[in-house]
Amino acid sequence: MRGILKKVFPSLVWYFSSQEKVIYLTFDDGPHPELTPFILKELEKYNAKATFFLLGKEAETHSHLVSELLKQKHSIGNHTFSHLNGWSTKNDDYFEDIEKCDSILKSKLFRPPYGRIKPSQIRRLKKDYKIVMWDVLSWDFHEKITAEKCYNLVKKKTKKGSILVFHENDKSLENVSYCLPKVLEYFSQKGFEFKAILTD
Repeated sequence: MRGILKKVFPSLVWYFSSQEKVIYLTFDDGPHPELTPFILKELEKYNAKATFFLLGKEAETHSHLVSELLKQKHSIGNHTFSHLNGWSTKNDDYFEDIEKCDSILKSKLFRPPYGRIKPSQIRRLKKDYKIVMWDVLSWDFHEKITAEKCYNLVKKKTKKGSILVFHENDKSLENVSYCLPKVLEYFSQKGFEFKAILTD
């Protein structure tokens, strides 16, 4: 399905063509009361900017963290209100959930949870949103991946213009806590910058 989406919907953003040493860090599922403050602290050390695809239900609960993300000049995006799988959700229910999240975040960036979105949903949403996918998945949430494997995977796959996905949830807490500081240090030493994704 991902290959088909890439061909049929070139408007979806999978990575950025870049000759410059730029990486686009993204974080899904937050904000998280423990992980988000940690991430912000680490990003600040390198003057790194990132994009946070937030769940409406978490943003509602932790609104102070959303405010802090914006204060520190990071981008925020819509990740639905309740983490719906587009493949198994009726379109009307899917759009309603996204609109509920939009009423909180007011962002025109969107990322489908699990990367699962139907062509009919893309056709509707691309009118109002920049739909951002990724080319590097850290697998930080997977119970069978160690923190070291997570780091090595990211180090191997990430290149100029990559959109890299981490997560802000309990499953990813240990791996992100280990991996993110090392990723920031490694790529910074190689002359990379970390930029947020913008709507235009």
